[in-house]
Amino acid sequence: MPRSSATIPEPKTCVACGRTITWRKKWERDWDAVKYCSKSCRRAKPNETDERLESAILELLRVRGGGATICPSEAARSVDPQNWRDLMEPARAAARRLVASEKIEITQNGRAVDPSTARGPIRLRRRP
Repeated sequence: MPRSSATIPEPKTCVACGRTITWRKKWERDWDAVKYCSKSCRRAKPNETDERLESAILELLRVRGGGATICPSEAARSVDPQNWRDLMEPARAAARRLVASEKIEITQNGRAVDPSTARGPIRLRRRP
C-alpha cells in the first residue's frame, strides 16, 4: 500500500519530561493538542520544584560564565541539599525542557547530544 503524500508534522517536545514526541497516525486528528509523551507525563505535570530546578540550572550556568558546564546534580543539590538524589531525574527533565526552549545544551564528552536519547552522565552548558 503506498504511503500518503501528506507531510508528517515536525516532532514536538513533551512539556513534562522534555523528550521528543514523534508523530503517530493515531494522533492525526488532534496532533495540535498533543502535549505529553505518555500517561505518566500527563500525571506528572511540571510543578514548583521543576521551575526551581530550571532556575537553578540557569543561575549556576550564569555564575560559571563562558563555556563552563555543570552537572544536573548541582542544580538538584541547590534546590534540596538533603534529598537531592530524589531530584536527579526531575533535574534531567528540567534540562531537557531548557534544551527545547533553546537556552542550554546537553553534552557528553564535550559534544552536544540529543537530550531524548542521552544515556549515562551528562553535562549542561549555555548555548554558544
